[in-house]
Amino acid sequence: MDSLTQLALGSAVCVAVMGRRTAAWKATLWGAVAGTLPDLDALIDHGDALLNMVLHRAESHALLYLSIAAPVLAWMAARGHHFLRWWLALWLVLITHPLLDTMTIYGTQLLLPFTNHPFGLGSVFIIDPAYTLPLIVGVVAAVRCKDAVRGLHWNRIGLALSTLYLGWSLVAQHHIEQQARASLREIGVSAQRVLVTPTPLQTLLWRVVAIADDPADPVFHEAYVSVLDEKRPLRWTTHARGSDLLAQHAAAPPVARLSAFTHGFVKAAVSPQGQLRITDLRMGQEPDYVFSFDLGPLHAVGQTPATQVSSRPPIGPALRWIGQRMLGHDIPPPWLKPPA
Repeated sequence: MDSLTQLALGSAVCVAVMGRRTAAWKATLWGAVAGTLPDLDALIDHGDALLNMVLHRAESHALLYLSIAAPVLAWMAARGHHFLRWWLALWLVLITHPLLDTMTIYGTQLLLPFTNHPFGLGSVFIIDPAYTLPLIVGVVAAVRCKDAVRGLHWNRIGLALSTLYLGWSLVAQHHIEQQARASLREIGVSAQRVLVTPTPLQTLLWRVVAIADDPADPVFHEAYVSVLDEKRPLRWTTHARGSDLLAQHAAAPPVARLSAFTHGFVKAAVSPQGQLRITDLRMGQEPDYVFSFDLGPLHAVGQTPATQVSSRPPIGPALRWIGQRMLGHDIPPPWLKPPA
């Protein structure tokens, strides 16, 4: 999740666990610090744009390493008072950070050093005000309320509402996935890999990406489904996946690395400059994606550092479309060209 959300979650958790054992402002401050620490790995430059992506949310988000760091932070915060309680509070702050990140689609390597598997449920977008605002309101109330008991009560309410929202996102995601799989069967597409993730800032409108079981299939399928849609067939579009290029360069380290990190949700193409371009299909929408990488000329893929190439649709039209489409209006995305 975004830094503000992690800061708010860390503060809310620390205030809730410490209760009246310390000043609310102190619990808020230490919760914010501990809630932010894991994301400092984003400042590390590995010398390669693709490596910077796949090595984010790695060791700094591993539950084991964070558990080891917790008593050190607790010793610094406690200064001889309520050490065990500070340990519990800051341990919960540290581990809820990667657990919340796991709710997004990016990929969080929770179980290092035992496995580098990137976990990502993809039920919430990286920025979602409906999750973040209750946390902020609760923490502000805890700090500013003259009645400490009442302030702590509001903080607990904020935590409860944000947690319930995460539960709702999982229910909505499952509902959309069932619809999508049924629709794929109706159109004769056999796809075990189906990605369902919300479009920006909410959990009513969802993007679905399906890749057929046959690795040689040259296309992937994309659709948008709202929880508020009336019963009507899903509008699927098909797009080139570059399966021949993926197969030809599968052994190249950057291709293998991104394919593993995205669980196979990638496409490949030749860039206008003649380089192999590999794209993470999970974050973005056709034809604009956050994580696309040029890997060098086709005869020398991976021999030079990967270069990130990002593109986004115009923000204004995109947000207006999301606002209408999430309410169930059957409107095609403004960034997709109509078929010839």
